[in-house]
Amino acid sequence: MAAKLRKGDKVVVLTGKDKGKTGEITSVDPKAGKAVVDGVNVAIRHTRQSQTAQGGRVPKALPIDLSNLAIVDGNGKATRVGFREEDGKKVRFAKTTGDVI
Repeated sequence: MAAKLRKGDKVVVLTGKDKGKTGEITSVDPKAGKAVVDGVNVAIRHTRQSQTAQGGRVPKALPIDLSNLAIVDGNGKATRVGFREEDGKKVRFAKTTGDVI
């Protein structure tokens, strides 16, 4: 099955503590059905100091379920993703506007 959300997509969070926040997908794990979004689902991780890196409290974006994300269309609203063929190629399009993503 083709991926509806990919790395680099601008998405909005639909549910959870970060509802309404937007960000860009930095990585996707299709097997687990999760994605890491910049600035969303951030937790503080404590790291030990080493010879190369400074220790301390480091904010880290944790994975969020793909079902809780929706892609942002040209109008800045959340939309669902559909697939269609154009010039013999399968393309993704926004269901609200019909624009190719």
